[in-house]
Amino acid sequence: MDTCAPDGVGTADWAELAAELMSARRTVLPFRLGEPGPDAAQLQTILAAAASAPDHRSLLPWRFIAVPADQRGALAEVFVQALLERDPAAEPHDLAKAREKGFRSPFLALLVVDETKGDAEIGLAERLISAGAAAQNVLLMATALGYGSALTAGQSVRSAALHRFFGLGVHEQAVCFLSIGTALSHGKTVVRPAVADYVSTLNPVGPG
Repeated sequence: MDTCAPDGVGTADWAELAAELMSARRTVLPFRLGEPGPDAAQLQTILAAAASAPDHRSLLPWRFIAVPADQRGALAEVFVQALLERDPAAEPHDLAKAREKGFRSPFLALLVVDETKGDAEIGLAERLISAGAAAQNVLLMATALGYGSALTAGQSVRSAALHRFFGLGVHEQAVCFLSIGTALSHGKTVVRPAVADYVSTLNPVGPG
């Protein structure tokens, strides 16, 4: 059995490495992420991990749109516009907080899902699952390389201003932002749920 493990690593060792990596992954919110971020080679490795996500019929229904440094100011104003869409009477300090979000974390990208690309019969749920798996692969690789990371959404991803800014198509939806950088601090430790908390066994109920 050990010969089936990748790169000559024993099956037990491979499982242990995978378990350690998954246990080490934790959300580090964008305001806690600073420089240095991943360099070009590391970023390529991190993003390449997304390609291993399950994808029914190989539609590639998701994509990442990276936000370069010279576009952060423009994105900051989009966050302000998104807030004003929801609350035209937003206070100045709330607008300032919205604007600041555009400058958080060294690497920032938007995860987008296309609801119809390739085959309209493949439902949105499958597409979102594929996108989630891609995002998790990216987070795990960032963790393996020593970086903190997070997925964040909020109401801004549903705003018309953000949709226009990223040039999304009529069948595309913004899912969340992906942030990667050096963890400058950590929040509270989150207790992981036990397997019994999310797994049950089917016990069919008879007719009538």
